[in-house]
Amino acid sequence: MRWGKFINLNTLSPNMTLLPILATIFGLGEGIFNLPQAIRIFKRKSARDLSIFTYGFQIISVIVWLFYGLEIKDFPIIISNSFAVITLGVVIFGWFLYGREKTKRKGVKRKT
Repeated sequence: MRWGKFINLNTLSPNMTLLPILATIFGLGEGIFNLPQAIRIFKRKSARDLSIFTYGFQIISVIVWLFYGLEIKDFPIIISNSFAVITLGVVIFGWFLYGREKTKRKGVKRKT
């Protein structure tokens, strides 16, 4: 596979300006910031406090940015959003495993 079709290799040149470098670093930070939540979910085997709507909207937003980066062949956007999709995917996967647990209500009886 030739990456030149998908990535503007000019953004990888030694003459890269500070802005694309910072965009890549902070973009990767967006993905890294999801790791503590993912670790907590799998360590505790619980995701009941997690708002799936927040993470759902966030992953949709990141996927749109990833497609945009692929369309314009921009390396910093592609790398940072690819990493964010992976880490957000891990958090959402953890929610599917542990977040929808049934809670028993003590002292509350259902009417039948």
